[in-house]
Amino acid sequence: MELSLLRPSTQSLLPSFSKPNLRLHVYKPLKLRCSVAGGPTVGSSKIEGGGGTNITADCVIVGGGISGLCIAQALATKHPDAAPNLIVTEAKDRVGGNIITREENGFLWEEGPNSFQPSDPMLTMVVDSGLKDYLVLGDPTAPRFVLWKGKLRPVPSKLTDLPFFDLMSIGGKIRAGFGALGIRPSPPGREESVEEFVRRNLGDEVFERLIEPFCSGVYAGDPSKLSMKAAFGKVWKLEQNGGSIIGGTFKAIQERKNAPKAERDPRLPKPKGQTVGSFRKGLRMLPEAISARLGSKVKLSWKLSAITKLESGGYNLTYETPDGVVSVQSKSVVMTVPSHVASSLLRPLSESAANALSKLYYPPVAAVSVSYPKEAIRTECLIDGELKGFGQLHPRTQGVETLGTIYSSSLFPNRAPPGRILLLNYIGGSTNTGILSKSEDELVEAVDRDLRKMLIKPNSTDPLKLGVRVWPQAIPQFLVGHFDILDTAKSSLTSSGYDGLFLGGNYVAGVALGRCVEGAYETATEVNNFMSRTA
Repeated sequence: MELSLLRPSTQSLLPSFSKPNLRLHVYKPLKLRCSVAGGPTVGSSKIEGGGGTNITADCVIVGGGISGLCIAQALATKHPDAAPNLIVTEAKDRVGGNIITREENGFLWEEGPNSFQPSDPMLTMVVDSGLKDYLVLGDPTAPRFVLWKGKLRPVPSKLTDLPFFDLMSIGGKIRAGFGALGIRPSPPGREESVEEFVRRNLGDEVFERLIEPFCSGVYAGDPSKLSMKAAFGKVWKLEQNGGSIIGGTFKAIQERKNAPKAERDPRLPKPKGQTVGSFRKGLRMLPEAISARLGSKVKLSWKLSAITKLESGGYNLTYETPDGVVSVQSKSVVMTVPSHVASSLLRPLSESAANALSKLYYPPVAAVSVSYPKEAIRTECLIDGELKGFGQLHPRTQGVETLGTIYSSSLFPNRAPPGRILLLNYIGGSTNTGILSKSEDELVEAVDRDLRKMLIKPNSTDPLKLGVRVWPQAIPQFLVGHFDILDTAKSSLTSSGYDGLFLGGNYVAGVALGRCVEGAYETATEVNNFMSRTA
């Protein structure tokens, strides 16, 4: 999801399980193209015989979502000699996985992730994909809101805002300040949930009015079960390294000052402030651009049915393709499919690894895009006569079902026709799995009912329904014990002799789109190191 409005440096990622219609668009002058479903000869040598087709590769990346595509591009740009003959296989008839952008009647909306945090790794991927000139960034000064006691209240965006924002009481602010300095209960000596960590360090108000809705926006999760260490590791490390959140912050600043500064890639744009990014024609531009650059190395409608270890080393992957059965012999394999899909495929190799991966949980989430006329926005929600901001988050205690709302037409240009407002709403998650039993119209009704409580005038006309995308298994939950599960899966594969078989994707790297890209560079380095050792 893309509701991490409290801290735009964390963007979340929706799932890749439904099977939408293929919507490929060509953008001039990029001249994008998409590889065809068949044609197993690209990037490998082909031998006909045995009733099927056999091809060889240095690396097979299973999954053509953003993780798989970015791993392939990272190998091509950062480690070109590691796996020159690589292929990316995708079971669907399109690339992009959870990224689905739709355009119709002057509207452009997302049905998966909505944006990304423009970190340097993310910007490197953007530039290497040829999309630098198509990058759009949100206004870093745009406010973010949290619903509390019937009113949308702005979240502080800088230190000078802290004394004056009305989302928290004076007592709650004082409690948070003392806790951040280290005047709070000591750590319990075990892995804490997000709720336990925040209540202990910063107090009840910070948790209930900021962090709980933030968890809903990022993970659609239950903070009483999410692991602080796994879900928000950077904040968790501050206390570990510095004895308190403030102590850890000062220590991290000092370490950065003392560390040698790496020269920044001069090709990268320089975003101003903390913001989020997308592209002129939506996020779909990124996977389509990477696919175009990879060309025939990307195989669509290739369904992996089996994977085995070869006696001579490497792996044999058997695919069902539009051209029949294809066997691929590869020196290395990267699995970027969801954990439960990987579990089924890996069970014949390692029962222990498969059992570990099957424990990860993905709750359902629906992305509901609707439009209202501008005059439908409540007067008290307007700034200089306009709806401005990133969007709003809704704590579960505030009597609304919707997790939060992105102001899509305010965030990026050309998202809606003149006179219209485009809103992307997320509903469902770990605490509301009942959305699976609702129809599209019922979901729109639920969203509209909630919006009329704080943003839309009660007597406004009905919303224009643009898109409703229900993801039955949406975002992997980084629950307490998440890292133990991952370690068990990885160590089980290694101890069973399956070197060169890597796990990747959002359940490994993180749910944010940006973290998937950062994780892609990390995985590419792992593949490069393995290939170097076995060359």
